Amino acid sequence: MINFREKSYRCTSEIVLGLVSGKWKISILNHLAQGPIRFNELRRLLPEATQRMLTMQLKMLESDGLIIRKVYPVSPPKVEYRLSELGEELAPMLLMLCEFGTTYIESFPDEVSYSDHKHA
Repeated sequence: MINFREKSYRCTSEIVLGLVSGKWKISILNHLAQGPIRFNELRRLLPEATQRMLTMQLKMLESDGLIIRKVYPVSPPKVEYRLSELGEELAPMLLMLCEFGTTYIESFPDEVSYSDHKHA
């Protein structure tokens, strides 16, 4: 057993799964892998995410050290998010998950039409 942040894990991969589990976290990280993004741009990229949910997921990713939030001292406030060094290290693995997801659903052509799946 591994004890980390007052939780027990059987394997370190469970820690990674905990970091990226959440309805929007992988999508957020994949978008940030393209470069820094402002909050409102993220909202446009993820229209199904409520502002509250997006804010909550961003705070969790920030507290886990995967993203960095920068507030610019302008009016109105400008907030930008980018991947941290740890987030950048995780990005290629998330891309691999997306690629596998595409391969997986395409292996069942009778069950899923191409327009039904979305790349994160």
